Amino acid sequence: MKVNRIFQGLLLVCGLFLLAACCRSPEQQLGKLALPAVTTQVLLVTSADWNASEAVLQRMEKQADGWHAVGKDIPVRVGRNGLGWGLGLHTDGTSGVQKKEGDGKAPAGVFALGNVFGYAAQAPAGLQMPYRIASDRDYFVDATDSPDYNHWRTIPPEQANEPKQRWNSFERMRRDDHQYEYGLIIGHNMLPTTVGRGSAIFLHVWLNPETATSGCTAMSRENLLEVLTWLKPNAQPLLVQVPAGELADLRL
Repeated sequence: MKVNRIFQGLLLVCGLFLLAACCRSPEQQLGKLALPAVTTQVLLVTSADWNASEAVLQRMEKQADGWHAVGKDIPVRVGRNGLGWGLGLHTDGTSGVQKKEGDGKAPAGVFALGNVFGYAAQAPAGLQMPYRIASDRDYFVDATDSPDYNHWRTIPPEQANEPKQRWNSFERMRRDDHQYEYGLIIGHNMLPTTVGRGSAIFLHVWLNPETATSGCTAMSRENLLEVLTWLKPNAQPLLVQVPAGELADLRL
């Protein structure tokens, strides 16, 4: 009888602990994540679970009294097969799977942000992040047998623009549709690069609200421009992308 009461007490304590963790706000959970002190902006993307392709992006800003949400929740689409642990600034959790090349999953974890890119010759009005023009000679290589794996490469103008002669798989950065009209490179699986753990991960314009991605995070053009022009290089912004239930246990 005494053993049962002790066991019931332990269950109650564990239940209260889990309830408290689940009830923490995103602001509180980010505060416990121990992000780099220089980071004062975060793009927080959360999904319902590992298999969900629908998610929500919330801009978060660090102020003197902690993290605060900025603006509205933004609907986004992630990988058609949900999320998988990527390679970034975090350590993998105990649940979920690792992202791999071609798995249709967007990377989960904490990631640095790189250049904004787009089709236009000039950066969008108000943009502060570095901007790179995506020309019809620009490719992001996802061929696992290439030393260029997970790198943006440009074919020189004096050479034939024949990417298939260089790589057996690649992503055209100047597409025939609007999806890369604007985008942002996500620092997944970079420096060092692990072949086969996923490549060419971006924020970009979605095809439409109903269509998931092959591994990127996509949203409307209007929302993407709002996000991109909000980011500041000196804020050392990061992407934090996980199923909502994993945020409290995320570790760097």
